[in-house]
Amino acid sequence: MKIMNEKPVIRGKWLELTLNEVHQGKTVEAILKEDLALSGRMIQRLTRQKGLFLNRKAPFLKKKGKKGDVLRVLIGDREEGGLTPENIPIDITYEDHEVLVINKQPGLIVHPIKPDQQGTLANGIAFYLASKGTPGKVRPVHRLDKDTSGLILIAKNSYIHHLLDKQLRENVIHREYLVLVKGKLADQQGTIREPIGQDPENPVKRKVVSTGEEAITHFQVEKEFAECSLLRVRLETGRTHQIRVHFNHIGHPVLGDTLYGNPHPHIRRQALHAYQLQFVHPLREELMSFTEEPLEDFQKLMEFEQKKGAVAKE
Repeated sequence: MKIMNEKPVIRGKWLELTLNEVHQGKTVEAILKEDLALSGRMIQRLTRQKGLFLNRKAPFLKKKGKKGDVLRVLIGDREEGGLTPENIPIDITYEDHEVLVINKQPGLIVHPIKPDQQGTLANGIAFYLASKGTPGKVRPVHRLDKDTSGLILIAKNSYIHHLLDKQLRENVIHREYLVLVKGKLADQQGTIREPIGQDPENPVKRKVVSTGEEAITHFQVEKEFAECSLLRVRLETGRTHQIRVHFNHIGHPVLGDTLYGNPHPHIRRQALHAYQLQFVHPLREELMSFTEEPLEDFQKLMEFEQKKGAVAKE
């Protein structure tokens, strides 16, 4: 956003911006698009919902603002959240009025993928928000696979989700993972650029195919064991199963990943953890950075592989 001196503030279901010299003479529509980063579609919806006010009056979009005017934009959800709240424990890393950062446990789907599906992370978040008296839609900014643990970002309203989704598309949001893969890689760091699409033989799986979507994965070897490697991985794109598919494709499948044919007796899921998350706070414009260490099952697997390596050297 390009706001100077004055920053928007959230008051209940409304985003409020006090105009200053920068906005003098600009139309309401220009302020909404250029300073608040709203899309034309969002502006049309707000107009229909009577969700725009300038000095407590519904303005024409071509009306020009002046210093001291107060522009109010509806950002709260008028529609129901659409999820059944369930008392599912969630591990909150950070929370404010705009965002939630959650350390997701393995075994939880992020959001229902079919009608009336329950037992997801989103159902647990819906329960948590309702218990605080702020029910509404649950808006994940990105996804994690069911059995991947770690940090996931949730927007608390449609406007914040719109701004964070824009950061995601522009590669401003920085996501790093820790992953244990089979074997030792030829290079200590590198980039995998291979398109990913649906596996024609199994609709649940993905694979590298020439007709797939662009997928870019950066990696660095953190530690080598006798039969596997610990990698730090950064995603530049966010395709389904991207890390699992890319490393399986180059002959280093993720340990414990039964879907892609690499089960491990010492872990019941893929050894993949969303370790670090960075984004720019959509209102305060501050860099937010969070890390969460891998869970106990991941740690014990590393200990097992390290001991196995030590025995092999004796």
